[in-house]
Amino acid sequence: MDQTPTRNIGLDLVRVTEATALTAGRWLGLGNREMTHRAATEAMNLALASIDIKGHIIIGEEDRLKESTPLSTGEHVGTGQGPEVDVVVDPIDGTNSVVEGLPGAISVVCVAPRHSMWDCKPAAYMDKIIVDAEAAHALVPECMDAPAGWTLAVIARAKGKSVRDLQVIVLDRPRHKHLIEELRQSGARILLRPDGDTAGALIAASPGNSADVLMGIGGASEGVTAACGVRAIGGAMLARLAPQSNEEWEAVKAAGIDTSRILTCKELVSSDHIFLAATGVTDGPLLNGVEYRGHQAKTYSLVLRGETGTRRTIYAEHQVSLE
Repeated sequence: MDQTPTRNIGLDLVRVTEATALTAGRWLGLGNREMTHRAATEAMNLALASIDIKGHIIIGEEDRLKESTPLSTGEHVGTGQGPEVDVVVDPIDGTNSVVEGLPGAISVVCVAPRHSMWDCKPAAYMDKIIVDAEAAHALVPECMDAPAGWTLAVIARAKGKSVRDLQVIVLDRPRHKHLIEELRQSGARILLRPDGDTAGALIAASPGNSADVLMGIGGASEGVTAACGVRAIGGAMLARLAPQSNEEWEAVKAAGIDTSRILTCKELVSSDHIFLAATGVTDGPLLNGVEYRGHQAKTYSLVLRGETGTRRTIYAEHQVSLE
């Protein structure tokens, strides 16, 4: 059997993220993190079971729920009929945003040929710089260790802008205090995100969005998801593991992973045969969130296909139960 997906399974995958978002959206602002993620995980698992793939989950949900789930790393998904693929799942990228009623949460699933995605375990955190195709050629490895102002100057030159014209996405975390100070000293404008590492990466990599670059430390697993999207869109990414605790440092060291190595999106996912689907759960700059009205709901989704560089946005109306 040919192990490379030859047909466009992106439209199958978007049905998975739509079903997940429709479930997750019901928990908006209710304050129950555990039940929100559990409901979304169950919905995604059920929807994935109908897809004709022999899927191996490379990055799953056990770390987020602190327990084993049907979508844990190493589990199999799909019907077992079809190409053998690596799968990354994130039922909710931005769980806190859903729980607290904040914008920017999405549901995401990525698929690529088997053994093409980088297994980031046991690392939890990764430092990233992400830009769109316009600035892709300017993102060189030296940017990872250079002052933020120097890197922004390189990106600004590539985009035909001044540094003060740039908008930089950064997760709103205490660890980014010094990065934010550097960015402000450079004159660039900052877009702080409370949550949603993958969504921020897709915003920065997508052409035509107001944001120009994503910088800072986020999840390592979300970094692999981001790499799928960045490569499919044609953007560029630099990444390096950034352990945030002694325990994480020891675990990464024991696994023999070189924490000084700078990775690109082509090293994080080594194939162009990528499919990524994302559906908005709450309103945000990337996608609108789920809208409910009685027996009807509306969803807004993004589907990427790396082989052709196709980027589809999909609006859908659904008949839903009131139970």
